[in-house]
This record gives sequence, C-alpha cells and structure tokens, in this order.
Amino acid sequence: MAEHKSHGVSIYYKVFVALMVLTVVTVAVNRVHVGISAAIIVALMIAAFKGSLVAGYFMHLFNESNQIYRVLLLTAIFLIFLMFLPLLGRWSTVTGLQHRTPLTPSAAPAAESQH
Repeated sequence: MAEHKSHGVSIYYKVFVALMVLTVVTVAVNRVHVGISAAIIVALMIAAFKGSLVAGYFMHLFNESNQIYRVLLLTAIFLIFLMFLPLLGRWSTVTGLQHRTPLTPSAAPAAESQH
C-alpha cells in the first residue's frame, strides 16, 4: 500500500471555503441572464472543478500512484462515449423519414374526418 503524505487540517478548511465560494458563484451565475447553452457549460465547468477538489483532497486522489490516474482516464473515456452514444442512433436514421412514437397522433384519422 502506498504511503500517504499527511496534510494539515488547514488544507481541508481551505478546500471547504473554496467549495462554498464556488457554490455562491454557481448561484450567482444562475442569476445572470445568458443563453441556456452558456449557462449549462459554465455550471458544468464549476461542478467539474468542485468535484475535482472533493476527489483530490477529501478522497486523497492527488497523492495516488499513476495507476489510479490511468483507471480514472479510462473511466472518463467510457463516460464520454456513453454520453454521446444516443447521438449514434440519431445519425444512423435515413434523412427524410419521420419516426413515430406511440404518442404521436396518426395522420390517417385526420384525413378520414375531412371526408
């Protein structure tokens, strides 16, 4: 087992203050009227940074060996792949065809009611 370097308690207080400040920043960004895409991107960037602080300091990942970083990188690659997997179904459809869902009203009854 790898030896972990001992942190002082002050680092945990600093990380806690940083997380609280970033939470306030997240709420403040929510109050600013920007496009929905920009708001989502900024919120995800702040959340990713906060998550890295939690994982790095509270879960002691900043002091781990290189093997843990390879496993985390592989996990991130699979996460990105799985997030974009539904787009493959959208791109694989033939252009011009409309896919019906069970809730989509049929055009046939509307055509019959006009006669």
